[in-house]
Amino acid sequence: PARPKQIMARKGTQQVRIGNCKGTAHRLKNTICDSTDSSSSSDLPITLSSRVSSSMSSNGSTAVVGEENKLVVGERAPLLPVASAARSAYEGFDQEASRKYHEERETLPPSSEEHHQSEGGYLKPIIFGGLDGILTAFAIVAGATGGSLSPKVVLILGFSNIFADALSMGVGEFLSSKAENEWILSEREREAWEMTNYPEGEIREMIDIYEERGMNRADAKVVVETMAKYEQFFVDVMMKEELELQVPEDNHTLGSFKEGVIMFFSFAIFGTFPLLGYIIIPICFPNLGPESLFISACGVTGLVLFFMGCVKSLFSVGKWYISGLETLLLGGTCATVAFTIGQAMDNLID
Repeated sequence: PARPKQIMARKGTQQVRIGNCKGTAHRLKNTICDSTDSSSSSDLPITLSSRVSSSMSSNGSTAVVGEENKLVVGERAPLLPVASAARSAYEGFDQEASRKYHEERETLPPSSEEHHQSEGGYLKPIIFGGLDGILTAFAIVAGATGGSLSPKVVLILGFSNIFADALSMGVGEFLSSKAENEWILSEREREAWEMTNYPEGEIREMIDIYEERGMNRADAKVVVETMAKYEQFFVDVMMKEELELQVPEDNHTLGSFKEGVIMFFSFAIFGTFPLLGYIIIPICFPNLGPESLFISACGVTGLVLFFMGCVKSLFSVGKWYISGLETLLLGGTCATVAFTIGQAMDNLID
């Protein structure tokens, strides 16, 4: 038999030995795989992503070389970090990369399923809790400063209000989310009962819905009647299409509890930032007056608001600086209103 050839993966001036295998030379975007003999018999499977340069298979084993020149060899070594491959194609508007990825999905190992960002599920309690916390704290600072109250009063009012509100927001998020999920499940029970007792009516309703959305009646009938063969699946589809409700998971109570906890910590943590200047600055600069403390609170609040907007952009398609400025401007508007009202009340009382 022909002697196996040494394959080298070259990136820049560095080389990593892949192993002994037969294959032709392949030129990739940032990687060149050279064979000592160009008269090879079979091509090597190659998959590209933003993080992985090439992948090669030999005798049932797969090896992956990434940008950091890390080598993984084994029967189930992943071809690429699929959590970002499809999204990288989308973010780069690379139609060819997206098409190639989906065409090759069937040949990928089970660990290479296309994933979406699941962290965005907790984006609402993080952003809502954080924004509410920092604006509540700054409203207290701005209102107290506008009302000519002392820094000591600002700290007392600020911290007592922040942690009380954080607990209230966390408990409220948990109870409201749990109540909503229970209501959705009660609606699902009703839909399931109707499907069991009068399936023809439910099927006809779904056909009408799909027809209203642009499908011709014949195609809608085929689609709906096919889905109706799987009753539980069809009930979930009816919940989404007919009632526009997303059926919660079986452990929805735990999910609601997590949302409540995240809301509490987000509110409490972000709410402390406008108050930190009233603690740190007097220690470092004891001669500064209340006006300087308020200016520091304004600066810290502005930076945190901009940062929160930038974090929000990670889960959207918007520009990070646009999202940051949007959050900063909206939050700054709320803070300005609080300061103005506090100042007006102080003048009115005087």
